Amino acid sequence: MLELTQIQKDILYALITLYRRKSGSSIKGEEIAELINRNPGTVRNQMQALRALGLVEGVPGPKGGYRPTARAYELLSITKPEESVRVPVVVNGEVIDASAEEVSLPSLSHPAICGARVRILGDIRKINPGDRVIIGPTPINELMVWGAVRGRDDTTNSIVIDIEKIFALPKDTAGEHMSSPIISVNARDRVVEATKVLVKHNIYSAPVVDDENFIGIFGLAQAAKALADDMLDKQVREVMVPKVVLVEKDTKIREALRIMRDEGVRILIVTDSGKPVGVITVHRILLELAPEQVK
Repeated sequence: MLELTQIQKDILYALITLYRRKSGSSIKGEEIAELINRNPGTVRNQMQALRALGLVEGVPGPKGGYRPTARAYELLSITKPEESVRVPVVVNGEVIDASAEEVSLPSLSHPAICGARVRILGDIRKINPGDRVIIGPTPINELMVWGAVRGRDDTTNSIVIDIEKIFALPKDTAGEHMSSPIISVNARDRVVEATKVLVKHNIYSAPVVDDENFIGIFGLAQAAKALADDMLDKQVREVMVPKVVLVEKDTKIREALRIMRDEGVRILIVTDSGKPVGVITVHRILLELAPEQVK
């Protein structure tokens, strides 16, 4: 089997990470060097060896650079972009620019020392022992894993975690977990009055309505910022998040979570054949899936 040096593995992992991030555009050596904190000259020298091994191909021209070959994916046991599904990695509450490629659970027969090794596509050097992580959901069995990082193996781009909770997402739909009827605030309301609506109903956010149309989201975060900026007497439309994301009620919970992540929102409006009938929030999903973590 072909053996690579650690610097060659670092370069290949970085190349594949950047190649996915840029949706198949060629990657320059300087970009790789910046990601792995190496000298660009060192990267260029190693690229000659990697090209000779058939792991990298050069792309000529002003917009040229490098691309990983199919052999590179096979050697590192990484799924090709066109065949892959991104598996989120959350570190200390923040989604990082990485994807879990493989989750190994060697200790399931020993509950007292239950741990997992997670091979990651992306830069793992910012993940350190003691960090809190959430992996998943995975694409086939829709597993989610909670735990704390025990160690990191840069040679395989993996982390080892002590598992605190592991479960498969239910096959439930957004419609089964939505809140209905929809509690909303008016775009012309003063911020202070809209905040009272959130407090009254004990909710974190609500859609903003203008002439029966949803035009944004107003939440406690916007209320806090308005307080800091002395804007409590301004209209809600001036401080809201001007973005609304809708999903049909038969959307699976896993898909709803993915949409929230991709769209950068924490609340979705649930529709029935296009007609709004409720809302579902990331907090509501967590209450259903992991109530002890929320507590």
